[in-house]
Amino acid sequence: MRVLQLLPTIAAGDAVSNDAIAIDKVLRSMGYKTDIFAENIDKRLPSGTASHVSRIPRLTQSDAVLYHLSTGTELNFSFGKLKAKKGIIYHNITPSYFFRPYNGDLTELLDYGRKGTAYLADKADFCMADSEYNKKELLELGYKCDISVRPILIPFTDYRSKPDSETLRKYDSDGYVNFLFVGRVAPNKKHEDIIKTFCCYQKYCNPKSRLIFVGSWQGTELYYKRLQRYINALEVQNVIFTGHVSFAQLIAYYQIADVFLCMSEHEGFCVPLVEAMYFGIPIIAYDSCAVPDTLGGSGILLHDKNPIEAAFVANKLITDTAFKREIVAEQRKRQQDFSYNIVKSQFEEQINKHLAQ
Repeated sequence: MRVLQLLPTIAAGDAVSNDAIAIDKVLRSMGYKTDIFAENIDKRLPSGTASHVSRIPRLTQSDAVLYHLSTGTELNFSFGKLKAKKGIIYHNITPSYFFRPYNGDLTELLDYGRKGTAYLADKADFCMADSEYNKKELLELGYKCDISVRPILIPFTDYRSKPDSETLRKYDSDGYVNFLFVGRVAPNKKHEDIIKTFCCYQKYCNPKSRLIFVGSWQGTELYYKRLQRYINALEVQNVIFTGHVSFAQLIAYYQIADVFLCMSEHEGFCVPLVEAMYFGIPIIAYDSCAVPDTLGGSGILLHDKNPIEAAFVANKLITDTAFKREIVAEQRKRQQDFSYNIVKSQFEEQINKHLAQ
C-alpha cells in the first residue's frame, strides 16, 4: 500500500516540514511505500527529500494521502478531489486578523486557508490533530470523521549534535542573564509583550540581562520595524533578533538560555516549548490556545500579561535554585510524553487504525 504525504511547502527548520520528514521515516520502517510531495521545496534540504506535486503518481482507492494542513493554498481544494483515502494532519492556521495591519497578501492567504479547512470538513476520511486544541477546532468546523490526537514527532537525538561554537563564545559565561524566545517574528507571537516583560526585568531586577529572539521576520517586515521602534521607545537594552539560524546555532541559543519566555496568543502546538523542556530551560508562557496542552501542567503558565509580575516570576526562577530545579524537573517529566519512541508508537497505532477503516 502506498501512503504518500502532501504539503504546500517543505522547508528547512520548519516544524510542519520536520514532522513530515519524521513521518516519512516511520512509514518506511512500517513497510509502506511512501514519498513526500510539495508545491514549494526548500533548496537547502537534501536532494530527494521531496518531489514537486506535479509528480504525484496516479492514485487509486487502495492508496492513501496524508495532507499537512497549515496554510492557504489551492491544494486545500484539490486534495479533496483525490481518488484515494484522504487523511488530514491538522497543524492549525493562524487567524488572519493578527496579520491584517502588516501584510495584506498573507492576510488573504490565511483567510483562504480557513476557507479551505472548512471546505474539507466532509472530504476527509480521517484526521490527525497534533493537539487537543486543534482537534476541538476541527470539530467546531463540522468535521465528522475519526480524529486522533498525536504530538508532532520530534527526533530528539538530533539535538545532541554539536552547538555552534561562535554563538557560545559570544553569549555564554559572560555574566548576563539570557531570556530566549524561538519562533518566527510574527504578530500572533506577541514579541511586544515579551519585550515589555523583559524591560521590567531589566529595570527592576537585573540590568545585566539580554533578550534573544531566534526566528525570521521574512514577510512580516513591518511588524519587525514596529518592534524596533517599541524597543527604542522603552529604552530597553540588549534585545537581539538573530533572524533565521542554522540548527547548530539553534542548539547553542538553547544552551545559553536562562529562561524561555512565551507570550504567544496563537499556537497549534509550539515545538519550541518542548525543545526548551529538553534543554532544561525553565518556561514561562501565556495561557493561550494549545500552549497549556503542550505544557501539560509543567512550566509556569500565566493567566494574564502583567509584565511586572512576569518579570518577578522570571527573577525567582533565576535566583531561587530550588524553585528552578522543581520547575525543570516537572518539565523534564512532561518532555518524556513527547519522546520519539512514544509518539512514534502513537502514530503507528493511529495510522494503522485509520487505514484499516
